Amino acid sequence: MIRVTDTLALEDEEISLSFIRSGGPGGQNVNKVATAAQLRFDLRGSPSLPYAVKKRLEKLAGSKLTKEGEIVFTASRFRTQEANREDAVKRLVDMIRDAATPPKFRIPTRPGKAAKKRRLEGKTKRGAVKRLRSGKVRFDE
Repeated sequence: MIRVTDTLALEDEEISLSFIRSGGPGGQNVNKVATAAQLRFDLRGSPSLPYAVKKRLEKLAGSKLTKEGEIVFTASRFRTQEANREDAVKRLVDMIRDAATPPKFRIPTRPGKAAKKRRLEGKTKRGAVKRLRSGKVRFDE
């Protein structure tokens, strides 16, 4: 069981891990050893996550979400299978943890009297500067 938050946990059966060959530099070893971890998590079929968390997680996953509703992580940062496995699971848990916190609703506020006054004074000064630069001198003000 993988603990995500105090109230959320994933069963080990919900995550499938496979190992693939890693790309990039590494000499002859990179062509022989499958050290990169590929993690698959069936988001839409997961019984552990509430509906609201699933919806937020779909948005957060972005391009990592397949058409079938699976989240796919490929971890190849480290040179060992174990470290890459832990990295992939940690990335999934972090993403679920982010989705588990509901968004804060913004309470719209209005500007105060002083802010309105400052804004209007600034507009008046700017207008005066433009008037002086225009070349037309008015003596009525």
